[in-house]
Amino acid sequence: MAGWLFADMLLVLALVSMGDRGDPLAARPETEPSTSAVATPSPEPSRTPAGPRSVARKPVTVRLTAAVGDSTRMVEQLRAATTRYEGREAAFVLTFGQAPEPGDGQAYARDVNKALRKARPEMFTDATTRDFWNGGPSGSADLEIYFYTR
Repeated sequence: MAGWLFADMLLVLALVSMGDRGDPLAARPETEPSTSAVATPSPEPSRTPAGPRSVARKPVTVRLTAAVGDSTRMVEQLRAATTRYEGREAAFVLTFGQAPEPGDGQAYARDVNKALRKARPEMFTDATTRDFWNGGPSGSADLEIYFYTR
């Protein structure tokens, strides 16, 4: 039994280690082979990433306060809170809706996530959203927005 537990823990440690590393393809500069035999100074190699995009590790946190069902106020607050991030694209959003009951909190979070797509369609159209509950009085939500890196 102890052997299986050790093997499982080693597997988790390996996955965490691999997930913590940067993208090796994005770190390598693209260089083109030289076609002439004469040594000529070449321009700096291109530093544009060649690999897939990655997600920023630190989220942007937003606090929203609006009455249940007041989507207009939700959209206004979300627009104001995300103005400085225009031009960026969200990878995923975790939304924690506050309510005394879990079902009500998740429903509020779902409404907030719908308002995200109305507030900034270019930023949140392809973003994955998750609805969570956070105990407390109804009418507010905490969002964690994870953007793609540039």
